[in-house]
Amino acid sequence: MAYHSHPHSHDDIPPPPTEGWKNEGVRVIPANSLDTNTPQTPGMNRAAAINFARVGAQKIWAGTVHIHANAKTGAHHHGHLESVIYIVKGKARMRWGEKLEFTAEAGPGDFIYVPPYVPHQEINASPDEKLECVLMRSDQEAVAINLPDVVPVEMPEDVKWIDPTHPH
Repeated sequence: MAYHSHPHSHDDIPPPPTEGWKNEGVRVIPANSLDTNTPQTPGMNRAAAINFARVGAQKIWAGTVHIHANAKTGAHHHGHLESVIYIVKGKARMRWGEKLEFTAEAGPGDFIYVPPYVPHQEINASPDEKLECVLMRSDQEAVAINLPDVVPVEMPEDVKWIDPTHPH
């Protein structure tokens, strides 16, 4: 092994699994093999790439979300899970709150953070382009609690995020 200097030893690297790293190490999940057998919310299509059943993930879930042009999901939340949505293509409009009274928009390259238990709704703000996103959650569970009784307010309040670490 070549010498390199840094403040830790390599004693913290676990030994290879019994079967070796070949099939127990890095996994590449092809786009055409995502699993659509996941909890769904009306107005969107979720597909799992990373979860316990597929790769043995213990602490994360990741997959894709597609929302058709001019469509919106029903109100829902994801229980105790934190969610991150990365916009690949299209324009997302998020609404959240007890009556979906707050709103913000995101485009390609933007990230959206959804805390646990926050009622929210994803909206494709484009009348003619599919919204394509990558979704990550803080556990390998695919929790989706649909909230059919939420009645959205007519005019939600636009919210601009201010980074507390770089407020200016």
